[in-house]
Amino acid sequence: MDKYDKVFELAKNRGFIWPSFEIYGGASGFYDYGPLGATLKRKIEDAWRRFYCVGEGFYEIEAPTIGVEAIFEASGHVGGFADPMTTCQKCKESFRADHVIKGEMEIPDGLKKEQMTEIIHQHHIKCPECGGDLGDVYDFNLMFSTWIGPGQKKKGYMRPETAQGMFVDFPRLLRFYREKLPFGVTQIGKSYRNEISPRQGVIRLREFTQAEAEVFVNPQFKNKHPNFAAVKDLVLPLYDEDAQLSGGEPKPMTVGDAVAKGIIANEYLAYYVALTYQFLVGVGIDGKRLRFRQHMKTERAHYATDCWDAEVLLDRFKWVEIVGIADRTSYDLTAHQKRSEVDLSVFIPFDTPMKVKKTIVTPNMGVIGPKFKGKAGKIMAALKAMKPEELDRPEVRLNIDGEEIVIPSDLFDHKTVDVEINGENVIPHVVEPSYGVDRILYSVLEHAYDEEIVEGEGRVVMRFDRTVAPITVAVLPLLSKDPLASRAAEIARGLKAAGYFVEYDESGTIGKRYRRNDEAGTPFCVTVDHQTIEDGTVTVRDRDSMAQIRYPADGLAGLISELLCTGKPLEGYGTKV
Repeated sequence: MDKYDKVFELAKNRGFIWPSFEIYGGASGFYDYGPLGATLKRKIEDAWRRFYCVGEGFYEIEAPTIGVEAIFEASGHVGGFADPMTTCQKCKESFRADHVIKGEMEIPDGLKKEQMTEIIHQHHIKCPECGGDLGDVYDFNLMFSTWIGPGQKKKGYMRPETAQGMFVDFPRLLRFYREKLPFGVTQIGKSYRNEISPRQGVIRLREFTQAEAEVFVNPQFKNKHPNFAAVKDLVLPLYDEDAQLSGGEPKPMTVGDAVAKGIIANEYLAYYVALTYQFLVGVGIDGKRLRFRQHMKTERAHYATDCWDAEVLLDRFKWVEIVGIADRTSYDLTAHQKRSEVDLSVFIPFDTPMKVKKTIVTPNMGVIGPKFKGKAGKIMAALKAMKPEELDRPEVRLNIDGEEIVIPSDLFDHKTVDVEINGENVIPHVVEPSYGVDRILYSVLEHAYDEEIVEGEGRVVMRFDRTVAPITVAVLPLLSKDPLASRAAEIARGLKAAGYFVEYDESGTIGKRYRRNDEAGTPFCVTVDHQTIEDGTVTVRDRDSMAQIRYPADGLAGLISELLCTGKPLEGYGTKV
């Protein structure tokens, strides 16, 4: 077995990850988190909240996982959220066309479906399952669709990302943040993508969890993040566009230098790249197997000025994206403002008022209203948006909802005056760190997995970071009889009262119980023995070093708190055994 098989076998046996609907044969792209996996997932999410909600001061919201069609029309998902698909003409199995081609030959990213069709036919690329002929490549929209309410009157979609809920709530969020920029909002929740052929375990799911932050900022100040000094000296492995084009390696570079050299577009984007690094390493991702890859211009979304992916090195899948950090500019709010016709701009006051020339248009609504009825409001708005030279004509031609409308000049007056303005309305830009929680969880599992030989026997240990380990401490009575069992149960209750997730285990030999907890990733085991009854001390064992100390039972909660907060080795405390 390769490492992926070993990790997944342990994950299934120890209750981290199970295939969904297993008694009915399962379905690709869906997995359940068992008792240890669900706990690990929650601890990773809570660590994320500590970074973004507590540390950055971003409030969290929760929006529905189903959205009305208009949301995704505005965001572009209805028209453009598709993958290239090809279907075997023999077995009728469908595949991602680019994935099938890349299994046979190197191709650049960003090829059109017509180009991929030509490659498949020209190079006689066959079905990976049965060897049959593959059909032409076509677009397959990845959203799950549904109907809201009875009948089929209102179409909806399962959200493909959590971001849109935060964008459509922008007017209320702006009021909540007292109409001032910058501010950030977060959301952790389920998203859904009807992947064509998910065959990579929890790396590619049809239902998955995202943790996203949307940071709304005045575009004039994207190079002035208030906390940039705290991260500017952090060295990151940056795999920029130049290094990719030249076939080079990631460049270790400080965050400050990356911004100064224009490699990362601005301070806001760079700050959240740095925060991503700190979070990932903090929850147990191996920093030596982590890099930040810049999106090539050919793959970058049309609205993004710059985008970086945090990628981890995995044994089977190689470099896998687990976080995307993008400068989305004003694209999302502009698109929703246009579709909803709701003002999503922010008033930015000037330091000192400015005098500007303004054209005032006064339409004759007594004529325009009755003549054009429902379009009168749009005509008035279009006239007011025109420049003076465009209005100084015998007639004005307007395009209203695709129809050309001619307005004679005698139906409106206009004049240019000097006015004093105190500010301007700006549509904020958005910097978005988007985390794939499931991919992070699997990466944590694989990076934590270790095997070693101890006294001639194999030991499997999950070396989780102490703060995210599902079980913090296991309490193990040496014998399952009183007085050891009752004293151990009392100690376990005390540790639970202190807020720790405690496993009480009295089954099997002490050695087997240690091994079980090593596989579960439990950082500390507390053994209650006869000496405990005599002098009140217990044996505390460290998962990673297997070092053991004697320590007063009444002080265990404080000891564990300090070990979790400082990360110090256990050997520095108590009496060595």
